[in-house]
Amino acid sequence: GEDYVRTARAKGLSAARVIGVHALRNALIPVVTTIGLQVGTLLAGAILTETIFAWPGIGKWMVDSIFKRDYVVVQSGLLLIALIVMAVNLIVDVLYAV
Repeated sequence: GEDYVRTARAKGLSAARVIGVHALRNALIPVVTTIGLQVGTLLAGAILTETIFAWPGIGKWMVDSIFKRDYVVVQSGLLLIALIVMAVNLIVDVLYAV
């Protein structure tokens, strides 16, 4: 029932094109936004999970480095996490433009 879908059907486009191009593109905007916003939360949850269960990973590595006061490792880990978050946000912005 959205106007852009009704307009696409009125233009005579096929059902697959209406769904794939017009409906799906507009329906994915909230999904892409949620994925972009959840990356930081997922990384924070990974740090907590890895620390509690003693699983090896970037979270455990960061916590061990903080306790050992290994500042170079802490800085590089924070830089890595920041780059991951920035890359995901860049991908989200590019997907908005498509």
